[in-house]
Amino acid sequence: MVILDTLLKILHVFVCCVLMFVVLLQQGRGGGLGAAFGGGAASQVFGGRGAGNILTRATAVCATIFMLTSITLAYRSSSADRALAARLELDRMHKAEKGTHKKADKASTAPTTSTSAAAPVTTITLPTAPTTSDSTAPASTTP
Repeated sequence: MVILDTLLKILHVFVCCVLMFVVLLQQGRGGGLGAAFGGGAASQVFGGRGAGNILTRATAVCATIFMLTSITLAYRSSSADRALAARLELDRMHKAEKGTHKKADKASTAPTTSTSAAAPVTTITLPTAPTTSDSTAPASTTP
């Protein structure tokens, strides 16, 4: 695709230069650039009617090619922009999902003890009664 874009750009610039040259060669009211290359000699080279017919056709062909390459380059550029925008949006969504997962993971692995200045927690062990099957268990004492 990059090669096609490069070829289109080269063709576009070439046709633009040829179109400028052809338009400047046409004989207008003041003679144009055609008069600078010999004035009346242009009518002798291109026939009795001059270069009007050939240059007019060349201008129409160059203008058509120039417009087609302009539209094609504009379309390809805008489609590339849409694809880039879609890819950026997709990346933002993935980053947002990763951020949500990281927050959820941090919340689930967070320690349950509080580091605030609250009163210390004391644990109380309750005495258990000895069972008949467990005679080696120490007798419970009450504090």
